[in-house]
Amino acid sequence: MLWFVCFFNYADRQALSGVAPKLKEDFGFTNDEMGLIGSAFMWVYAAAAPLAGFIGDRLRRKDLILGGCLFWSLITVMTGWCGKLWQFVSVRALEGFGETFYFPASMSLVSDYHSPRTRSRAMSFHQSSVYAGTILGSWLGAWFAGHWGWRSGFYFFGAAGMGLAIVLYVLLREPLRGQSELAAPTTEPPGIGLVLRDILRTPTGVALMVVFAGANAVAGVFLFWTPTFLKEKFHFELAMAGLSGAVYIHLASALSVPLAGLVADRLARRMAGGRMLAQALGLLAGAGFVALVGLTETTGILILAMICFGLCKGFYDAGIFASLYDVVHPRSRASAAGLMNTVGWVGGALATKLTGWYADHGPFASPVANMSHFIAFGGLLYLAGAMVLLVLVVFFAKRDVMR
Repeated sequence: MLWFVCFFNYADRQALSGVAPKLKEDFGFTNDEMGLIGSAFMWVYAAAAPLAGFIGDRLRRKDLILGGCLFWSLITVMTGWCGKLWQFVSVRALEGFGETFYFPASMSLVSDYHSPRTRSRAMSFHQSSVYAGTILGSWLGAWFAGHWGWRSGFYFFGAAGMGLAIVLYVLLREPLRGQSELAAPTTEPPGIGLVLRDILRTPTGVALMVVFAGANAVAGVFLFWTPTFLKEKFHFELAMAGLSGAVYIHLASALSVPLAGLVADRLARRMAGGRMLAQALGLLAGAGFVALVGLTETTGILILAMICFGLCKGFYDAGIFASLYDVVHPRSRASAAGLMNTVGWVGGALATKLTGWYADHGPFASPVANMSHFIAFGGLLYLAGAMVLLVLVVFFAKRDVMR
């Protein structure tokens, strides 16, 4: 059930990326203005995430998940009514506010159904919905734009999401907090001081959030700018740019993430930092492919690099929340996911906005050349993240997981 909610969580936000080239043509938006539209979602998503997490540790998570789905689906419909820059920025900001309640509540809920023995596999299966939503949201948004106008895709996704939320209000069940791990599941919500101690008391928890900021900066750029990049640099047709910008990377991630979950669960049984080790390997292997996507001039090499990057990305993504939950008490896990999203999506918002600014103002010969080099810079962020995770595995993980 959560797989389908998360599918629409990503399809709704990604539909705009698929039609970004069309919006530039119809409304004359610059790259800098498109970066503002793309980052508006991320700024509000990041700013509201701690509140979403704190509430998620206190209220029924089912209500937050499905109430949020109804809200963001309505905003998706409203996106089809926009015609001015401030309107697009406003609806994207509101969509970010609605969607920020999903992951803290849902990841906390999944952790109560799955103990550390199966948690990575469960969260990896859930993660595959992110890729499915990204692929179909981007492609269908562009496909609707080519056949019935760019507004029609937002009407379709919004209506479908509202229908799903209504059905799941009958079917989704709320577990006890901590039931998969604690002898006496917690019922009393923790105070804010205890929550902050639960989240910040270990170097591992803090460092995992910093690494997520870098990895999500790379992801944010690819999520929003890839269709535009493919259309302007490699001259893809609009619908094909929307599909190709998502399918090669995210289908590869969807294929690798179940294996990553299995590997992470097995490594976690053998060593305290096993999940983080799997993530580090994904970042380390993916760094070169990120740079290659930005710098290549050949379509065949581009596609191969996107596929390989996607495979590596799946290994990192599989452990984003599972690794954090190894060092956070069950009573504070929604709050931890909220703070994690804040840190991560600040990175995504900054990188998305800076991509548009750098494309228009960078030192290279053209906007697309500037964008190419900015994308390639993401490889350094992946490499730095891998080094941090390896340090955690060697020096901190055993102590912090036991604590």
